Amino acid sequence: MNVLVTGATGFLGGRLVEALVRDTEIKTIVAAGRTLRPHATVIHEKVRYALGELSDPRYTETLFDDPPEVVVNCASLSAPWGAWQDFEEANLKTQRHLIAVSKQHNVRRFVYISTPSMYTTGRDRRYVKESDPLPKKLVNYYAQTKYAAEQMLQAASLPHIILRPRALLGRGDSVIMPRVIRSYEEGRLRVIGNGKTVVDMTAVSNVVQAIRLAMSAPDEACGEVYNITNGEPIALWEAVSYTLHKLGLEPPTRKIPFVVAYAVAGIMEWRARRITHQEPVFTRYTVSTLANTMTLDITKARERLGYQPQQTVYSAIDEFVAWYEKASHDKG
Repeated sequence: MNVLVTGATGFLGGRLVEALVRDTEIKTIVAAGRTLRPHATVIHEKVRYALGELSDPRYTETLFDDPPEVVVNCASLSAPWGAWQDFEEANLKTQRHLIAVSKQHNVRRFVYISTPSMYTTGRDRRYVKESDPLPKKLVNYYAQTKYAAEQMLQAASLPHIILRPRALLGRGDSVIMPRVIRSYEEGRLRVIGNGKTVVDMTAVSNVVQAIRLAMSAPDEACGEVYNITNGEPIALWEAVSYTLHKLGLEPPTRKIPFVVAYAVAGIMEWRARRITHQEPVFTRYTVSTLANTMTLDITKARERLGYQPQQTVYSAIDEFVAWYEKASHDKG
């Protein structure tokens, strides 16, 4: 089997390539990305890195020189802030090109990594199902373009599976925990709300498992969307405190009421749009994520894909801390 993995030089894509090289049924892996990074580069005879911009259709076509049977699209611009054009370029144009070329080459399975950010409402939500109604207006450009990319794939008459993994953790994480640590080091990290926020997080190894299941799932599992989490909701601020303690740091105790933080974030967004034209320190989406409970129902993935989370959240945090400390030491 030949496989194309986009976003292969990123956190999830890199861990997926690392796992796929051990699969004896896989012959070649075309690993598409922008820039090689040491911690996300897999040196193996099965792997061929192809660097470029997926928004360029000519580059996308070269990824199919040796046509893959399975495409896994992990590429994405994932950020709480930015210009519409940037999200459109990264999340919609790339999807459009990949779908078009996949159809030309009769790709057997297209696995798309989406997001549960589209469930965000600014209120607590528990055990959200894939079939639950979405908000009339999605929370930000990221959620809007990812959902539009889902719809594009669903309309494409291409065998596909869409995964919505929540809050990835583990070795190589460059988003969640690094942002928490950076906010702490800059003196900006505060407990928002009552400190009792409960969330779902997901060990990246479990997401890799879900992708591999989606690649080989029976045809009747296709054309569907699946929530992916660890299936073990945790107290967010306890997880943050645990991470900081492991790094020898004292967790924050000062609390800011949600309504205050949300209002301040709204003002920051206004200033960013009208005056600074830079990403604000906090967005309303970030405040909602830190203060509102959000858990997902993964029954569908368990029953139809055979998904069973293996690594715990705290094990994934331990894995991240060990990797982060080593990476920091190596940088000097």
